[in-house]
Amino acid sequence: MRVEHREPELDGAVEIRTPGVVAAGALLAVAVVLTALNLRPAITGVGPMLAEMRADLGASVVWAGVLTTLPTLCFAGAGLAAPLLARRAGIGAAIAIALATLAAGLVLRVLDGPAVVLGATLVATAGIALINVLIPVVIKDSFPARIGVLTGVYTAALQGGGALGSAVTPRLGDALGGWRPALGAWAVLAVVALVAWLLAARGTGRVPRPADGAEGGRSLLGNRLAWIVTGFFGLQAFYAYAAMGWFPQVLMDAGVPRDDAGLLFGLVSLIAVPISLVVAPMAARRRGQSPWIVGLSVFGVAGTAGLMLAPSWSPLLWSILVGLGMSVFSLGLTVIALRARTGADTARLSGMAQGFGYLFAALGPFLFGLLHDVAGGWTVPLGMLLALLGVQMVVGALAGRHRFV
Repeated sequence: MRVEHREPELDGAVEIRTPGVVAAGALLAVAVVLTALNLRPAITGVGPMLAEMRADLGASVVWAGVLTTLPTLCFAGAGLAAPLLARRAGIGAAIAIALATLAAGLVLRVLDGPAVVLGATLVATAGIALINVLIPVVIKDSFPARIGVLTGVYTAALQGGGALGSAVTPRLGDALGGWRPALGAWAVLAVVALVAWLLAARGTGRVPRPADGAEGGRSLLGNRLAWIVTGFFGLQAFYAYAAMGWFPQVLMDAGVPRDDAGLLFGLVSLIAVPISLVVAPMAARRRGQSPWIVGLSVFGVAGTAGLMLAPSWSPLLWSILVGLGMSVFSLGLTVIALRARTGADTARLSGMAQGFGYLFAALGPFLFGLLHDVAGGWTVPLGMLLALLGVQMVVGALAGRHRFV
């Protein structure tokens, strides 16, 4: 006889889980984690290798700025297209397509010169962008009783992948003979995730079906709360991608060796792992997430101010504080899931917040580099980030209030 086990749902409903469903959910959760591990190395691995890439390719500072800006631009465009692809192919197939696209882009971008690097980076980050939007929908629909926990696990894996990209890529370059094999090697991880996702999508009934009520439906473009959530997501992404693109160079200019700068920025991403595992589930259990958002943002302010005023005094301390501040990303994803009542609205809000949010965030790496060139140092661009964090705390506090789009 099969006994059903009931677990209380954090959002007020109840999920009935049989042993078969538990096994299916575990398989899907593993696929989600492996997928999340792929969403940062393609980006964070570039920062520590950027000087070597420019020297090898004979590329300019402008090219470097474009390279660091492309991911967020692509996240915006592909993010807005993700709900349409999911309706056409189904979410499971859409994520599989995105992982295959990511693997292809990672291989292609190490095969030729500057133009190919840019074009293939566009391909790889298109795959990442699709996954960014669709995974919150999978979590909302497939794990309704564990939104906070699964969002925390997903975000922790994502940040862990970012830490691996920053810390391991320079050592892969030393071991494999340069930036090309070092960056291309990450395609192996994408293929592993693709296999896991295909097995999960085929072996379970838990992956949301193509529409799940998302076909047609209302637009959120006139919804004030949807724009507040979008603003909060865009502000934290602006800060994060400016940091991922340039903070290793800020540390190196402060006298930190290249490999150590890679390790320190890897620590920035690694810190977010335990924070995501603990804070996201705790915040999801509360009616509002505003205090958590403001609290983590304060750490970002302290770390950024330290880098601006005394970068060589304690690079480790500043990196830890910046990492704590960037952990607010897990709450950005949690807020997307909690401000929508249904999977369909989650898909719409996720597409809107990440599409328009990343479009704004695309300015981050570009403006940071531009202000450095104009001002001749890092004080002005870091000051810009401090001002942005102040706005983020206000908008984030509004986004964290218990309401629905």
